[in-house]
Amino acid sequence: FISVFYKDGLENIVQLLADNGVTIYSTGGTQTFIEKLGLKVVPVEDLTTYPSILGGRVKTLHPSVFGGILGKRDDAQHLTEMTQFNIPEIDLVIVDLYPFEQTVTEQMLKVSSFGGGLEEALIIEKIDIGGPSMIRAAAKNHASVVVVAAKKDYSLLENILQQQKGETSLEQRRMFAIKAFDVCTGYDMAISNYFNQTAFID
Repeated sequence: FISVFYKDGLENIVQLLADNGVTIYSTGGTQTFIEKLGLKVVPVEDLTTYPSILGGRVKTLHPSVFGGILGKRDDAQHLTEMTQFNIPEIDLVIVDLYPFEQTVTEQMLKVSSFGGGLEEALIIEKIDIGGPSMIRAAAKNHASVVVVAAKKDYSLLENILQQQKGETSLEQRRMFAIKAFDVCTGYDMAISNYFNQTAFID
């Protein structure tokens, strides 16, 4: 499952996955990006049977997505239920988060340069819901799932997939999970800082 705001550096990974016969699910702009590469991609709507609704606020919050990420591969009941409800095993999640801090900074600069007030509605819409949920789900299930939550780790994933022919070790998945939890922690801190009007912490 791939759904990212920042697509630079993603092309080689997507091509590598396609070359290895991996089914790729995606959303919106990322789906279009993959299609323009001439590669096959399954829209998430085909998986959930729901379109993107509420102005894009709800796209991936569905059992077919989260069941595929969270299902234990060594649990007979999980596997039975996944089969029963046509839930695919999602083994790789590449998801980043809406640019909340960038949006806040842009709004602050706009206010200081041109006066007026913050357009808080723009800031609120950059509070990602589905992204952190998928990242946390994949990190929780790192026994079976690889999660990449930042574009700076694209090259690391690409190297691992190339060198190990699509395989990853538990140690590597755990490393990516730690990075993913750190990303979510930083994101939540930035949102908390904004609402508490405190300084951003790197």
